[in-house]
This record gives sequence, structure tokens and C-alpha cells, in this order.
Amino acid sequence: MVTELKADASVKPKEEKGGAGDKIEKVFDLTAPQWYLNRELSWLEFNRRVFNESKDERNPLLERLFFFSVIGSNLDEFFMKRIGGLKQQVGAEVKLLSIDGRTPQQQIDESYEVIRDLLGKQQKLELELLALLAGQSIEIVKYAALTEPQRQKMSVYFRDNIYPLLTPQGMDPAHPFPFISNLSLNLLVATRHAEGEHVYLNRIKVPTTGTGIPRFIRVEPDKYLYVLFEEVIANNLAIIFPGMIIESCELFRVTRNAITEKWPEQAVDLLSMIESALRERKFAEIVRLEVDSTMTRQHRGMLAAELGIDSRKDVFTVDGIMGKRDFMEIVAIDKPELHFTPHQPLDHYKLSGDFPSIFHQIREEGPFLLQHPYESFISSVERFLREASTDPKVLGIKMTLYRTSANSQIIQYLLDAAQNGKQVAVVVELMARFDESANIHWATYLEQAGIHVTYGVVGLKTHSKVIFVVRRDYNGLKRYAHIGTGNYHAGTARVYSDLGLLTCDSDIGNDLTEFFNFLTLGYAPARNYKKLLPSPKILKKTLLENIKREIEQHSKGNSGLIQWKTNALTDQDVIAALYQAAQAGVKIDLIVRDSCLLRPGIPGLSENIRVISLVGRFLEHSRIYYFKNNGEDQYFIGSADIMKRNLERRVEVIAPVEAPVLKAQLREIINLQLADRRGAWDMQADGTYMQRKPEPKEEKRSAQELSIERSEKRLAEARRLYKKQYSKKIAKRKNK
Repeated sequence: MVTELKADASVKPKEEKGGAGDKIEKVFDLTAPQWYLNRELSWLEFNRRVFNESKDERNPLLERLFFFSVIGSNLDEFFMKRIGGLKQQVGAEVKLLSIDGRTPQQQIDESYEVIRDLLGKQQKLELELLALLAGQSIEIVKYAALTEPQRQKMSVYFRDNIYPLLTPQGMDPAHPFPFISNLSLNLLVATRHAEGEHVYLNRIKVPTTGTGIPRFIRVEPDKYLYVLFEEVIANNLAIIFPGMIIESCELFRVTRNAITEKWPEQAVDLLSMIESALRERKFAEIVRLEVDSTMTRQHRGMLAAELGIDSRKDVFTVDGIMGKRDFMEIVAIDKPELHFTPHQPLDHYKLSGDFPSIFHQIREEGPFLLQHPYESFISSVERFLREASTDPKVLGIKMTLYRTSANSQIIQYLLDAAQNGKQVAVVVELMARFDESANIHWATYLEQAGIHVTYGVVGLKTHSKVIFVVRRDYNGLKRYAHIGTGNYHAGTARVYSDLGLLTCDSDIGNDLTEFFNFLTLGYAPARNYKKLLPSPKILKKTLLENIKREIEQHSKGNSGLIQWKTNALTDQDVIAALYQAAQAGVKIDLIVRDSCLLRPGIPGLSENIRVISLVGRFLEHSRIYYFKNNGEDQYFIGSADIMKRNLERRVEVIAPVEAPVLKAQLREIINLQLADRRGAWDMQADGTYMQRKPEPKEEKRSAQELSIERSEKRLAEARRLYKKQYSKKIAKRKNK
């Protein structure tokens, strides 16, 4: 569901009159809401594209189920973050309209319309996928479909493994309605005495988190036969309520608002503030109630009333399996024929030799451009930090930490560095959404090990991805750096497409010294940056200046070209500048993964702009910003998307990529993705997308598949050259 262009006379383009034979030009009011799409609806449109991957028969079956479960996870987050935030605005009677002219309540209502349509299609597809899985001997069955011996086996399993974990809670004047935790599965059980008519209502929380028991319980060890956790409970209620008649057993689930933090002008203790916000989130208002299709209208109304939500709008009926993100357990089944061909990240082709030190390699053969997951995160980024932690010539390490994995080697290398006497400073972002608790843990852990931990600048999230190493080389102090587009998380580095730069460029080193001083001081005296484009002070200003420069150069007869790859494009000022560039004749290619509020292809306004979105086995997460600059090509990579929050309320770092060989690699990435005929979608002016389909003679593989192939070829060629050079060295030694 997308909005259509309005024909309102107050915002339609005006025609400027000219003399006889003069060209009549349309004048667009770039502040008018009709030229912008809605952020919430644009993001939901992205989920339609993900949903299409779960329908696409070209994808292996378990990969289709993966995309299917991603939709469930995405919608959970959408309700927690976006709907939660909009409901807060409604409650606060916020009158400010969105960029496209909608009130908060209009955005909620229209989002609900799209979501209900998407859920209807998702539930229909669920039946198809379950049937296809059954055809591959992977069955998720109702408890009643089990054989009697299997039911007896599950009853024993229930008594031994589940029953001790359950805490049934009555609901009556002596037992008030219980607290329902976010995204937990719950059974509403109605019981009565055999000789009585009074019905008792009870709640049982399904303890799927932290118990070691999967949501999908395997019935037979030699078969892929599963029954749901809640089904096992529901069919053994006689053990929980002995002697009682079970009138009904109905499943429900709630979603709570995740927007609880406050942005103080001054925070005496940021750590305490975040801990308080996490406690508030636990008890935050309900934004959605999901109920199974068998729940009575009476029980739906009772739950809605107790939870304080609108029973007509905020209750969603689920016909299939509730909490579809849990299908990830089934996705993990080891059946290679039902998955994509396994991809093992390779060593970077220039980091695969026998150099004893990565710092020597960066100094002698660098800089290096890393592309994950095609190239290994472990043998590049982790190696960089590992060697820094033990190299006796390394004096100091500084880095930003936004998200990392639970068993992170990154943390261990920082601890090793501190133990080895190096000066280590880490800027931990405590307000990384849904990772606050983990980051508080890491911050405390690092501090206890003697590492200097700071939390960035009050009022700004630190979203940058930077490791900074100071080393005493043979010719004095030298600064080395990794600047990336993705988090320092080995797990996501295998499934997210990201870029990184390993460099010892002296100007970048000087800039990073200033940058980390800004982060650790917490305020911003005047700082001069030669190459880096940090936000919030410099990045947006520079992007707008570079767009203006392309317009000026194009007007002088030099063809202008702007090509960007980003996750989201929502900042109105930047979109307006791109519209102006397009009107001036500058060609603009935008590869935008999800939310894009710019409307391409509008005559007189944006017919020189094309927008594509890529969906594939890897989540496209990298950011590249290219300007033709009258033939003096400029390429930048970094952590920032083109969103108001990234440009004005976050600390981001964008770095130039200047080496010709690295520019050529970025050019290859851009060209591959623009030419993709497998996973690419073309955006239309109304915000909808059309999937590309390869012609018979066109390349049918996606840009991601081709990137795997090209990384393999680069590494093979590098090894071939290395062997050739090594053979020459051996021959020289023999001749001597």
C-alpha cells in the first residue's frame, strides 16, 4: 500500500512562462509533501520485497523459510520501534506532520492496513511452505497427529523437562492480571470444576527463552518430526490442573513499546540512565496483541481491556504459527540440498601471503579494501586487532563499539592488549537499540580490566566503526586504522555485505586523533579534518556541497554523475538537493536497501534519478558515496546512511577511498549491483517496486553470486602469482 501522487493545485508544479519559442519549465516546490514518500510505508514496502524472496522458487526451500522468518522478526521490531514511537506522539498530541504530510495517527492506520494485507499473504504462504517441508520429510505437526506412543513420549518429556518450569497464574480478585513480558508466548486457560459452572481463567507463560528447550521440539531422534512447545503444554494441562475440566486453551502474545529512553541535555550518569530505560522498556505500554484464531471474542476483549489497547485496531489474529521468527530453528536443519551453496569467506587476496605482520603489509602494500562476507572478517579485521594486542611496537589502541557478539574475540583482544601494557580506550555506545544490556555488560567488563571506557558524547549516538592503532615503526610513530561500514561482529560479518578500509594514511591518522579526542572529551572544540567526514558537523554539509558542485560542473558542459549505495534515504534536505541536481541534468543512481522517501522518474523533477533495491542471501549493509567531480572521481565509504538521525544526531565517520586500485574495486561493486537482474528491484514514482527479470541472454546470477566468484578468482590469481614469485626466489638460491 503506497500513496499516489496528489493533484492538489497548491503543490503541483507551476509552469514558468517564457517568450515565443522558449522552453516552458516546471517549477517544483521542494518543500511540498507530495514529492516525498512516507518512511513507515516505505519500510513496509521493503518487507514486501523480502517476502517475495520467501515466495521465489529459485531460492532453496530452507532459504525461503529464512526470508519468511525475517519478516516476522522485522514486523516485531517495527511495532516495538516505529509503531511504539508513533503511539507516543499520538499520546502526547504531537501535531507535527511527517515529511509527506501525514499525522502520527494516519501513519499508524495506514501502516496497519499494509501489515494486515502482508500478514494475510504470509499466513497463506506458511501453509505452502509447511507442505513443501513435509515433502522433504520435515514435518511440523499438531499434537493430535502424533501416534499414541509418540504422545506418551511427549508426556514423559513434558513431566521431566517442561512441567517444573511452569508457573500457572490464576486471574481473580485475589490474583490480579499478571505482568505479560514483551514477545512472550502465553496460554490463556479456562477451567472449571467437574460439578461446577464457574469458569476460572489462568495464564501460563511458555518458557521458551533461556531454558535450553527449543520452540520446535523434535519428536523422534532419527526423523525431522516436530511439535510446538506450546502444543506439548496445551495437551498436558491435566497434569497442571488435576481434576479440573479444561474449557479452552488459547495462545496470545504481546508486543511492548521499545521507545523509552530520554535524551537529557546533561546526564550525570549515562550508565544509570540506560539501565533505568531498560527497566522502563520491560514495563512499557503494549502496542500490539496477537491472538490465535480460536480465541473467543469475550477473551479477546478481556485481554485488550486488561492490557489497555484498542480491541478493534491493536489486536491481530494469527492463523498460523505465532512468533514466526522462531522458524529460524527449522532453517538451521542440516540439509545442504535445501540451502544455498555453502559460502566460506576467503582471505583477502593481498593478506593471504606470508607477511609476518599485518602492519608491514598495510605499510608496504596497502591500503586494502575489505568486502565482507566475500572476504574473511577473521583473517582481516580480527587479525588486525589480534596482532595489535600482542605486537610489542604497538603503544595504543582506540576503537568504537556499537554492537558485538556474545563470544566476541574482539573483546578478548582488547583485554589482551591491556594486559600486555598497551593503552586501550574504547567508546561503547550504550544506546544501541536492543543491545543496551549487552553493551552495559561489555563496558563494565572492560573497565574492570583497566581499559579506558567512555560512552561518547551526550545527546549523540556513536555509530562509527573505527579501530585506531598507534605503532612505533622504524621511522617513528605511525598510525594505522580500520574504518568500516559494519559492526565489529563476526557473526553478522558472515551474512551482512559490508566494506572496510585498512590504511596507514597519515592524514586519516591525524584526523582520527582529533576524532577520538572529541569522543573521549565529550565536547567539540574547533577541530580540523583533512580527509574524514564525521557527523554531525561536517558530513551533511559536505554531501550538499558536493551535490552542488556536480550541478555547477554539469552546467559548464561536463556531464555530472552521482552514485550512492546506502541502507536508507530519508533526509529531506539531501533529497531536495538530489532533486535539484536531477533537474539540472545530473544523472543519479541510488542503490537503497530499504526506506527511500525520494520519488524517482517524475517528469521535470526526477526523471534523471533511478533507484534500485537489492535483496539477496546477504543483507546489503555497506555505504558507498560516489561523485564524478569532473573526472576526478571521489569515492567515500563509512557508517552513515542518509537519514536525519545519522547526519545530525549521530557520530558517524565517512572516509575517502583514494588509491586507484581500490577505486576500481568500488567501481566494480557499483556496476555489478546496478546491472543486477536477479535480486534487484526498480523503484517507481509511487513508491512501489518492480522486480527485474533477466532476458534469455542476460546474466541470471545476482551481484552477490558474482561477487563470490570474483573474490575466488582474485585469491586464486594472487596465489598463482605468489607461487611464481616464490619459485623464482628458490631458483635464485639454488643458482647461488
